[in-house]
Amino acid sequence: MNFIYSFFNQPAVIIGLIALIGLVALKKPFSKILTGTLKTIIGFLILSEGGGIISSALDTLGPAFENAFNIQGVIPANEAVIGVAENMLGKEMALIMAFGFVFNIIIARFTKLKYIFLSGHHVLFMSALLAAVLGTIGFSGVELVIVGSIFLGAVMAISPAIVQPFYRKVTGNDDIAMGHFNAITYSLSAIISKIVGNKNKSTEDIKVPEQLSFFRDNTISTAIVMMIIYVITFLFADASVINEMSGGDNIIIFALMQSLKFTAGFVIVLQGVRMMLAEIVPAFKGISDKLVPNATPALDVPVIFPFAPNAVLIGFLSSVVGAVIAFLILPFTNLPVIIPGLIPLFFVGAGVGVLSNATGGLRGTIIGGLFNGIMLIFLPAFLLPLMGDLGFANSTFGDADFAGVGIIIGYLGKLLGKTGIYTLLGILIIYLLISAFRLATSNKDAQATLQTRGEDNV
Repeated sequence: MNFIYSFFNQPAVIIGLIALIGLVALKKPFSKILTGTLKTIIGFLILSEGGGIISSALDTLGPAFENAFNIQGVIPANEAVIGVAENMLGKEMALIMAFGFVFNIIIARFTKLKYIFLSGHHVLFMSALLAAVLGTIGFSGVELVIVGSIFLGAVMAISPAIVQPFYRKVTGNDDIAMGHFNAITYSLSAIISKIVGNKNKSTEDIKVPEQLSFFRDNTISTAIVMMIIYVITFLFADASVINEMSGGDNIIIFALMQSLKFTAGFVIVLQGVRMMLAEIVPAFKGISDKLVPNATPALDVPVIFPFAPNAVLIGFLSSVVGAVIAFLILPFTNLPVIIPGLIPLFFVGAGVGVLSNATGGLRGTIIGGLFNGIMLIFLPAFLLPLMGDLGFANSTFGDADFAGVGIIIGYLGKLLGKTGIYTLLGILIIYLLISAFRLATSNKDAQATLQTRGEDNV
């Protein structure tokens, strides 16, 4: 059991295994199999370490932000919920992860939802949410694992499919997909951006005066913007709070170093993405040709960052503004107060920025980011009361799809019990069967067409 949990909790190993199988399926020489597998793993680890550096830098900015602007409430944190869930339902989580991945492959093989979800940490988070919510409704043992696994496998295929029309506008093809459980905000923000924006005026076409030409370098522009944010925030915060974090270093110097640390993490992420994609996309083709024809790997959100670096920063900043607006509104409602979490706001906001830029340009990116920030506050606010009922006091998930799935399954279970959950599961299975039937029919039609053409040629 520990092996299963550890394996599926190491996304670098999973992606490396995918590359290995794909390269073997393509009958590549041993040297190419070895280098391709290792470069895929190393590239993913570079990406992950870069993300870790960004998260570490934001860990200092978050508390300073709360203190500087006197913010109080609950901070959405996936990792905090996981820690509690693992102690309560560790075995069920591990089994749901394992069989959920199997169901994902089955769904991709036999339906039109041909996406293999490869972001292991998000699979872990979703399995924890499903185990906790279904467990509270009354599911347990084998029943809990089976129902949870089917839901997980379906969400792993449906979430990338929802985002793919917008993802395709960014990449120009279907080689990769979004493996990050925020399809709700990614898709809605991109749609809003398309309605209100102008895709002919891209964030990447921002004109910079000659005397400010250094802003054309994305690394430098990111560093300068983050320097301003960190310095202002740290200066407004209590000196005692900053001194505790900095170990007594000068506040300005500490702020500058944290902002540059953030920028370094961003550059590392971009390098890791380039290295990983150069190996995983060709290797994945070997698997899709053998096991799941025309399958697309769904990878973590930083993979999309290099396509529009300016949009990454604009999407993040717009999302922060939207989150602050929502935070100021919450005290006037009956909902709990959710503090803007800068880590989800950066990663999700950056992804929203790139997708919204593809559909609505600069104006759409700003407005789409504002909407995303608002949603990333209100959705956890609706989920938090349910999390308290589950035994997760003062903690909630920070990503949109976790909140969406938790709200739908959790409140449906509270109203209708197991009957409601099995009804939802039945609807989901019918949808997948219809998709499988449509795929089989289209394949038969394609084969008939090819056969007719062959007979005509004869």
